[in-house]
Amino acid sequence: MSLATTLDVSRLPDYAYDWALVDVETSGLVARRDRVLSVAVLTFGPDGVQNGEYSTLLNPGCDPGPVHVHGLTAERLSGAPTFEQVAGRIGALLQDRVMVAHNAQFDYDFLAHEFARARLHLPVTRRLCTLALNRRVEPPVADLSLASLAAHYGVPQTRAHDALDDTRVLAGIFRSSLSEAARLDVPLPLVPCPPRQDPKFAPNPPKTPCAYRNPGRPAPGGPLVQGMKVAITGETATSRAELVSRAVAAGLNIMSSVSRHTSALVTNDAASGSAKARRAIAEGVPVLDEHAFLKLLGEVRPGTPHEDRTPSPVTVPAVTAVTAVTAVAAPSTPARPVKPFGRRRVLVLGGTHEEAAAARARIVDMGGAAAINLSASVTDVVLFPGGERDRRMARVTSLGLPVREPAWLGAPVPEPGGPTGSTEPVEAPAPAGVTADVLPRGGVIDLPAPSTAGRWHVSASWAQQTTCEIDVVALVLDEDEQVSCDGDFVFYGAPESPDGSVRLLCDGPTEQTVAVDLAALPPAARRIAIAAAVDGAATFGDVGAVHLALAPGVDAPATAQATLDAATSERTLLLAELYRRGPLWRFRAVGQGYDHGLEALVRGYGVEVE
Repeated sequence: MSLATTLDVSRLPDYAYDWALVDVETSGLVARRDRVLSVAVLTFGPDGVQNGEYSTLLNPGCDPGPVHVHGLTAERLSGAPTFEQVAGRIGALLQDRVMVAHNAQFDYDFLAHEFARARLHLPVTRRLCTLALNRRVEPPVADLSLASLAAHYGVPQTRAHDALDDTRVLAGIFRSSLSEAARLDVPLPLVPCPPRQDPKFAPNPPKTPCAYRNPGRPAPGGPLVQGMKVAITGETATSRAELVSRAVAAGLNIMSSVSRHTSALVTNDAASGSAKARRAIAEGVPVLDEHAFLKLLGEVRPGTPHEDRTPSPVTVPAVTAVTAVTAVAAPSTPARPVKPFGRRRVLVLGGTHEEAAAARARIVDMGGAAAINLSASVTDVVLFPGGERDRRMARVTSLGLPVREPAWLGAPVPEPGGPTGSTEPVEAPAPAGVTADVLPRGGVIDLPAPSTAGRWHVSASWAQQTTCEIDVVALVLDEDEQVSCDGDFVFYGAPESPDGSVRLLCDGPTEQTVAVDLAALPPAARRIAIAAAVDGAATFGDVGAVHLALAPGVDAPATAQATLDAATSERTLLLAELYRRGPLWRFRAVGQGYDHGLEALVRGYGVEVE
C-alpha cells in the first residue's frame, strides 16, 4: 500500500515525514491498569512508500477483557510472546518516526505503559492523531469513527478491531486526510512526546471520596465533624498511614495541602516553618497536635452526606432543549424559528478583535456557525480590512469560496419565495454530518437522558499560535463551588483526577479535550468547570476566538458547539461547565474572561498552588 496514491508529500515539507502507523487492541480502556493484546505497525517514508510491517498477538498474563469486541480469547493468546519479548522490535520501527494512530493518545499511553513495564523507553518524539487531523479538515461524515472515515475515503475494511487490518485501513484514511490537509493548507496537529499525559503523571491509587459536605472549621475546643478538611504535616508518633486511615474511617477529608477552606492542620510543631504550617498561620486555620487529634477522632460528630443535597427528581422532557443562560427548563421544547443563515459555517478574516468578535456573534444570531479555521465545512468567508493579507486567503480563492463584505452580515434577508434582488439563498443546506446545536455565549443545553452513559468530551480549539501556548484545565467542584481535594484540579501536570472520571487529552497544538465520565464522578461532584489560560504575557485578544464542542464520545458527532470571544486583555477564560440540575446534567458555554492568571482562578475554587 502506498500513501503516495493521491499526494506525493515528499515535495511538501510541512507534510513530509517518516511515519509509523500504529494500532493496538487492549484488555480495557485504562492504560495504567489494562494490557495490550495485539499490536500492528506499518512504516512509510516521506515519499509515501511503505517500507516496513510488523504485527503480533501478545500474551498479557491477565484476563483479555471484552472478547466480544476484539475476539482475542485467553486460549488464542496463551502461546503468544509477552510485550517485553517484542518491545525491541516495536521500538526499532517507531524510532525516528512520527507515530500515527486513530485516537493517538490512547495508543501512545498504552505503548508508553507497556514499555515502562519492560523498563524501556518508548522511542517516540512526536505523534499525530488522525481524529484530530480530520476534526481540522471536517469532511462531510456523520462521525469520525474509523469505519465512517473509511467509507467516506473509499478505503475497504474487512476485519474491524483486528490490529493489522485496522492499521491498513488507517493508512488509507491517513493518505486521503493528508491530501485534504494539503488542499486546505491545514497545519498538521503534531504533538511532542512524551506528552502531558506522561506515565510519570499517572495518578495514585484512587482516594476514597469523602461522603460528607465540608462543615467548615471546628469551634475552639469543639468536636470534629464528618466532612471537615484536615491536613497533616511533620513527624508524628503514629504512622502517617495509620493517621490517615483512621481519619478517613471517621468521615474526615484528608487533604494534601492547606487553603482557606481547610478545617484543621495536624502537627506536633506549628513553628516548623513547613509550607503547610506557614499557610495555616496565614489563613487562621486551627492547629491541633497529634494527641489532641487522636482524642477528637474518637468523638467525630455526624456530618451532612452529599446525597442529602441532591434535588428531588422532577419530570423532564426526553428531548434535549437549548435555553438561555437564565431560563428555566420548559415542560416541552418549542419549535425553533428558521434563521436566515441556516447551517452556514462562516470564517471571519481580518478586522480588529472587536470587529471580528461582533461579526461572529452576528453569524450565530442569524443561525449560522462561526469557524475559526479553514476547513472543508466552511461555506462563506467575511473579509474585513487586513484580511486579504491572511495566509489562508490564497487557499480561499483557489477553493472558490464566496468572499463577503462585512455589510453582508447586516443586509436584510428576503423571505422565502419573495422578491430577492439577489441570488443569495435564504438558508444554506446543512453539510452532511453537521447536526450540532450552535450555542451563544451563556447558552445552555440539557444532556440527553441517560446522560451518565459513557464519557462526554468537551473540546477547545483555536487558531495556530506562534507566540504563546494555551493550557486547558478542569476542576471538579462540590456544592460549595470548591474542590474536595487537590486531585480534583486536572491540568497538564496532573492530567487525570484520582478516580479517573475526568481526564485531559492533548490532540495537538491547537486542541485540548476534557473527557468526563459522569457515572464515575464522586458523590460530592456537582459541577465541572473547564477553563483555558494563556501561558506568558499574551492575552486572548492575541489568540482570538476559541471554538468549543461537546460530544458524547471521542469520535462522535458534536451535540453542541460555540465560538467564544474574550475581550482584548483577558489571560484566563472560563470556557464551559457541566453541572447537575435535578436528575439531569446540563452543559453551559460560559465565555467569561479574567485579566488575572490561572493561579488566581483556581485559588478561588480552593486549590492551593505551590
